This record gives sequence, structure tokens and C-alpha cells, in this order.
Amino acid sequence: MFGAEFWVGAAFFIFLGILGYLGVHKKLLAGIDARGEKIAAQLGEAERLRTEAAALLKTYEAKRAAAEKEAAEIVAAAKEEAKRLEADAKVKLEDFVKRRTAQAELKISQAEAQATAEVRSAAVELATKAAASILSAGKGDDAFAAGLAEVKAKLN
Repeated sequence: MFGAEFWVGAAFFIFLGILGYLGVHKKLLAGIDARGEKIAAQLGEAERLRTEAAALLKTYEAKRAAAEKEAAEIVAAAKEEAKRLEADAKVKLEDFVKRRTAQAELKISQAEAQATAEVRSAAVELATKAAASILSAGKGDDAFAAGLAEVKAKLN
């Protein structure tokens, strides 16, 4: 009747009674509760850090979007400035070409006027010489006709 199984069972219950008397079960439950509270605190901290990281991510995304917008505005302003500078350069170039053309036309007209004046001067000088030769020669009409022909030939 009191075999080995009985004594093992009795020893087991006595062991449990001693553990219960010493309050081991309370210590085990307190350790488990402390561990649970520690894990809950870590989970709370992790949740707080995750929320903080999400807010920080949102802030940085807003800053990135603002920076991209500012960069796009800078590029647009640079393109607009380049177009304006190009238009200014075109206007200045056209003005320069007009001034150079006007200067060239002025030089050409001055050269034409000078050439005309030189031709007139040469014609007057030639006519004067012809008249002088006619008058000095005293040949009259034949000499006048010859001088006139000579003047016509030199003028053409």
C-alpha cells in the first residue's frame, strides 16, 4: 500500500507545501509581474520612440519637399534670368550692328563726297588748263572744241 509511488507523491506534496509556506509562489509571481512590467515599459518606450521617429520623418519629408520646391524655384528663376540676359544680348547686338552699319554708311557717304569733290576739283582744274591753253594758243574755235573733247574724255 505504501509503495514507492505513494512516497514520491507524498514527498512532492510536502515539497509543494514547503514552497507555499516559504512564499516561493509569491516570489515567482512577483518576478513574473516585474518582468511583465519591465516588458510593458519597454513596449511603451518603443511606441514613444516610434511615434517620435514618425514625427521626425514627417518633419524631414516636409523639409525635403520645401528644399525641392526652393530648388525648382531657383532653377525657374535662373532660366528666366537666362532668357532675359539672352534678350538683352540680342538687343545690344542689334544696336551694335545698327551703329556699325550707320558708321559704315557714314564713311561710305563721306568717301563718296570726297571722291565727288576730287572729281569736280580735277574737272575744274582740267577746264581751267584747257581754257588757258585755248586762250594762250589763240587758235580759237578749233582749240576750244579740242579742249572740250579732251575734258569730256577725261571726265568719262
